[in-house]
Amino acid sequence: MSEKVRSMFADIASDYDRINSILSFGVHHAWRKKTVAESGAIEGDHVLDCATGTGDLAIEFKKKVGSKGYVLGTDFCAPMIEPAPGKAKEEGLEIDFEVADAMNLPYEDNKFDIASISFGIRNVDDPLVALKDMARVVKPGGRVVVLEFGQPKGLMKLPYEMYSQHIMPAIGGWLSGNREAYTYLPRTSAEFPAGDRFLAIMDKSGSFESSRAVKLTGGIAYIYVGVVQ
Repeated sequence: MSEKVRSMFADIASDYDRINSILSFGVHHAWRKKTVAESGAIEGDHVLDCATGTGDLAIEFKKKVGSKGYVLGTDFCAPMIEPAPGKAKEEGLEIDFEVADAMNLPYEDNKFDIASISFGIRNVDDPLVALKDMARVVKPGGRVVVLEFGQPKGLMKLPYEMYSQHIMPAIGGWLSGNREAYTYLPRTSAEFPAGDRFLAIMDKSGSFESSRAVKLTGGIAYIYVGVVQ
């Protein structure tokens, strides 16, 4: 992973949750709940959550898989993951957290039922490599689940572009003291191949027997689900 990206996330880690909730008006929590629902996770499943950040998606998965299940959250940026164990403990949940790169996961083949990544696939150096390695550690018939920003069209296009390109950097920069980070994040969202273009990347990986996309909030975000072959 890029050291510049790692350093950027380390710099905003302490404010990340607070600013994320402000900038998204809290809707990211609903998106994560929907991601768990679309994953098909059931009680007892073993889940790997890559780019877990402060652990929000890992926590949602643990609520679903229950005490018989297992969730491991990983992130390539150690400062980002530091609050995660405390957040899980406050919820009364047992979740393991480790530092690991989604492009080079230190886990054996066919270990998990589900591997997920939320708002992180666009930050890896090569999304195709990350998809292949996530699929590698998932059992055949298991799922790789991706939650990522898209680019809305129609009536939402111009308001969203105005908000993400101008208002978000201003507010995020003011609250965090790092305007560059909150300029980088919407820029990478705008440039990332969303919808059918990301499904084409999943197909190119050769790791999935099927894949599908679920549009959220008019295309501001998407959930992608690939069934590992």
